[in-house]
Amino acid sequence: MVTEIRRGVPEGAQGRVAELYWEAFERKLGPALGPAEAGRAFLAAHLHRDRAVVALRKGRVVAVGGYKTSDGRGLTGGGAVDVLRGYGLVRGLPRLALLALLERDAARGEMVMDGLAVAPELRGLGIGARLLREVYAVAAEHGCDRLRLDVIDVNARARALYERQGFRATATQRTPFLRDLMGFEAVTTMHRPVTAADRTPGATS
Repeated sequence: MVTEIRRGVPEGAQGRVAELYWEAFERKLGPALGPAEAGRAFLAAHLHRDRAVVALRKGRVVAVGGYKTSDGRGLTGGGAVDVLRGYGLVRGLPRLALLALLERDAARGEMVMDGLAVAPELRGLGIGARLLREVYAVAAEHGCDRLRLDVIDVNARARALYERQGFRATATQRTPFLRDLMGFEAVTTMHRPVTAADRTPGATS
């Protein structure tokens, strides 16, 4: 079956993208945005549709790769006011503290990956690598010098994919205080240079 790679989340697909994103990152996002139904609804309501590449099969989103540029906009949005409005003051304040621990901003000349999620039944088919290659092209067109991402210690499969794609670990932050709450205790930052070879013909808009 043909898998089409496109830039941008199609109109009306916000809920599907939120579903994929939540399935992939519930371990990290659950304590801050859970329960699941509320978390998916929050993500869908605050997506920046122009900050992603997606894979489609028969018009249905089956994978998404988000990114953030130095203007501060990534695939996943929603600020402090949105969190407090959605969860209330008492429940919202501790959630803001957890979200702050996960926040990663892009430096000038840098693009940060804002999550890569592939439908479980389609993993291992190379779709994630295709999404990454399209993100490289976007980064090159934005004049970025490098890509950055963070991967948690319990996601060895994702780290192996990133290493095959040329990402190299540059630092590891130990977070043992998050082990019981979020299920991981270390986050590794990885970088990959953006080169002229990454500028490929864009996917369908």
